[in-house]
Parts: sequence; C-alpha cells; structure tokens
Amino acid sequence: MMKLWRTVDVADQQRVLLWHRGRYEKLLLPGRHRVSLLRGKVTLERYCISDLVMARPDTKYLMREHASLQEHLVRYATGDTQVALIYRDGKLMDLLPPASEIVLWRHVDALRVDVIDVAQDLALPAALLGPLCKSLNVPLLQKARALVYSIDVPERHVGLLRVNGGLQAVLDAGSYGYWQVGRSVDVTLVDLRVTEAEVSGQEILTRDRVSLRLNLSASYQVTDVRKLASMLKDAAAYTYRVLQLALREAVGTRSLDELLEQKDALNGALLASASDALADVGIGLLSVGVKDIILPGEMKEILNQVVQAQKEAEANLIRRREETQAMRSLHNTAKMMENSPVLMRLKELEALERVTGRIDRISVYGGLDGLMNELVKLRSVAG
Repeated sequence: MMKLWRTVDVADQQRVLLWHRGRYEKLLLPGRHRVSLLRGKVTLERYCISDLVMARPDTKYLMREHASLQEHLVRYATGDTQVALIYRDGKLMDLLPPASEIVLWRHVDALRVDVIDVAQDLALPAALLGPLCKSLNVPLLQKARALVYSIDVPERHVGLLRVNGGLQAVLDAGSYGYWQVGRSVDVTLVDLRVTEAEVSGQEILTRDRVSLRLNLSASYQVTDVRKLASMLKDAAAYTYRVLQLALREAVGTRSLDELLEQKDALNGALLASASDALADVGIGLLSVGVKDIILPGEMKEILNQVVQAQKEAEANLIRRREETQAMRSLHNTAKMMENSPVLMRLKELEALERVTGRIDRISVYGGLDGLMNELVKLRSVAG
C-alpha cells in the first residue's frame, strides 16, 4: 500500500529544510509535522542550530528567493578591505576575512558582529590585541595569524616597524598587533644593550714583514636606531668588518717592536679609527683591545734568544759594577791604613780576632811583638 503521508519529528535544537522533487518548499520548526508524499520525492535536511553556522553553500540564494528564511537566518558579508569579528554570548566565535560571508541561525544565542575597515586602521585596537593574538583556540588562532601581524618587543630593545618596505615607526618595549590585509607588515628587533664583538685569528704582516696572528675584543651599542635602520642590514656583520679593517691597518703600519712595546697605543689607534666609521651608521664603539699577539714558532725562538742575550748582558753589567765598587772600597781602605799606623794595628787585631775565633787554644812564643811583627806561630791543641 502506497504511503500518502510521512511524519517528521523536529527536536528543539533542530531545523529541517523540506524539499519536493529537488525544490525548496519550507522550513520545519521544532514539533511533529505531516508531510505529503503525493507530489513526489521528499528530501529532508536536518541542521543543529546550536552549531550556529548554516553551512549550506547556496543559502544566500535561498534567502533571496524565500524571504521567510530571513526570519530564521542572518547573513554577514565583508568587503575587500573589511574583516568581521563575530561574538557569541560576548565571546569571540569567528573571524571573517575580507570578501567573504557567513550565514548564522537567529534566536540561538546573543550575537554581535563588529566590522572593521582595515584599510583605515593599521594598528590593532588594544582591546583586541590579547583576544586575537594570545587567547584564541587553535583553529581561530590560525585565522587570526593570516589577518594580524603581532610581536612582543622585549625590554632594552626597540622594534623597527616597516609597512610595504618603508620605515613607519620605532616601537618601544611592549606588545603590538597590526592588520596585514592588503599590506606587508614587518618588525625588526634592535638590541640596545651593550654587545660584545670578537675578531679572532687575524693573520697580518707587520711593517717589518713579520707574520702575526691577533685576536681582538670590542664592545659596542646602538646609539641611533633610525640611522642604523636606513643604512645597515646587519649591524653585527658591519661592526666585525670595520674592526677587522682597522686592525689590519694599525698592525700593518707598525713594526713588531712597536706592537709589543706600545700595546696601549695600538688599542687607542683602533678605537679612534673604528669609532668614526661606526658612528656614521648609528653605532657607538665603547671599548676595543687586542687580547693576544701570537708569534710564529721560529720568531718565538729568535725573540727568546734576544731576551736571553739581553738578560745576560744586564747580569754582566751588574757584576762588573759590583766588582768595580769592591775594588774602589779596597783601594780607599788601603790608603787610609797607609796613612794611619793605629788604623793598621786595629785591622791586624780584627784579623787576629777572626782567626782565633776558630781555634780552641793558641800558644804564643816571643811575646806579642813577635807575634805581630816578626813570626806568628799558631798551634791548635785538641782539647
């Protein structure tokens, strides 16, 4: 027996589109409905309105042709330079990019749609910075990243904001977001802290054709951010090259002896030479110094021999000076003793005292005069 009717139950959170022979007929609301089967094949499309989005691709056409649908559906569209932020019960639900549309079910939750003309506004409003850049779920965050360029500028840094390749602003420390729809946005971070630079292993010939290997250390700091941005792409690489060339020039115009004896003068020349070149691009050179001067093996041996010869010559000079002083002292003593018999006798007694200090017993024959003037006989008797 052929059925004439079909019973359709629609739940509270459902809506059903009824089609007869492929043509839309009406929208079934919650409740029980009797659908006639006499007019041909019936097709039912069920939608859960709690999902809020009506995903059927031809909804725009259906709403235009069937005005009754506009009581249950609402359509939002954006222009070529607009984005739309869709809020559901006060929470951001979706982002609508330029030149797109979305159809939502009415009377489900509280909806709010904010349309923003990004051609007029470059910077993201402060109220949107957190929600769009940091507080979104993963699918929504991916949509936001396609529309918004965000960056955090740390302390002791600045950011160089470039729009379509041109420098737009210098950003202080903080969080920033910019609409990048229809434009290219980029921020380059510049470190304002003191930076260390090392120029190591430089093989350089001195003025007297001695090959040296030198290591240089320097510290610098960015002083003019705009000048740096307009003139340099890589501040670290440029600073390295300036220091390298200054070191080669300073060493190549000095002899080995000058380098070894006047290291402070070398550091001063490097500071003066490199400071001017770096100041022209917005970099201040704070300090520079040669850490190591490394000689080749054969040159080390020659210098060691020179140093040894110098030390030996100094030692010989000191020894000769001391011998001369000793001879002069003896000569002066002899002249004084020659002119003073009493001093002569005291010197003799002093010598006798030193001798007797080492002998246990002394036997004297002929009296003291015989001991001192004619014959001195010393005999040590073991005790």
